[in-house]
Amino acid sequence: MKTALITGATSGIGKSTAIELAKHNINLILCGRRQERLDALQKELSNSVNVYTLCFDVRSKEDVFNSIENLPKQFAKIDILINNAGNAHGLDPIQTGDLDDWDAMIDINVKGLLYVSKAVIPKMITQQSGHIINIGSIAGKEVYPNGNVYCASKHAVDAINKGMQVDLNQYGIKVGAINPGLVETEFSKVRFKNDDERANNAYKGLNPLTPEDIADIIAFVLTRPYHVNIADLIVFPTAQASSTVVNRSL
Repeated sequence: MKTALITGATSGIGKSTAIELAKHNINLILCGRRQERLDALQKELSNSVNVYTLCFDVRSKEDVFNSIENLPKQFAKIDILINNAGNAHGLDPIQTGDLDDWDAMIDINVKGLLYVSKAVIPKMITQQSGHIINIGSIAGKEVYPNGNVYCASKHAVDAINKGMQVDLNQYGIKVGAINPGLVETEFSKVRFKNDDERANNAYKGLNPLTPEDIADIIAFVLTRPYHVNIADLIVFPTAQASSTVVNRSL
């Protein structure tokens, strides 16, 4: 049985991916900042697969490395890394952007992804095998009004994904990114700082993607034959054509 480490596993795409991978008999290392949610998910899935939880913030370099380097022997071999943890904070034009929001997005979306990858990749190199999936965004392919720093952080993920592909090719490690458009999760609540009205308006009048949709795609990517690597994938709801073109009558 393979083992997958999933960051941001307490909600949204990360949680749905954990549930989906358990159906494929993949053991799980679930990472997140909310221990009570990790415990609940561990309880839910432990009847199907072996589950271990790590409670840390990906922004903490020390916690990331200490947690992953001290995994119990049963979970020490990581076959799959899902770099899912990420957030958007605010939706302001560049001239009025909040510095704390900028720091949070860069620290979580870019530096956090790098810290976790740095802790896991040497294990995969030793094994001469592994599969890394980086969860990006359409914001990493386009820049939209008021998206400035969030888009910059996801463009960085896009570049890091491509850099990983080049650097890890010699070790037989598969690397790919999944870049969703509108997915209805807690994402908008975080972006709009628990302003439910603004968060709900992001999906008003359309049928957005669900976390389960992305989890299903992740499972598909992971179950391709070894010689097949899905390197870069964009997925929209049918109602969306780009970051700014959305048909709200569908």
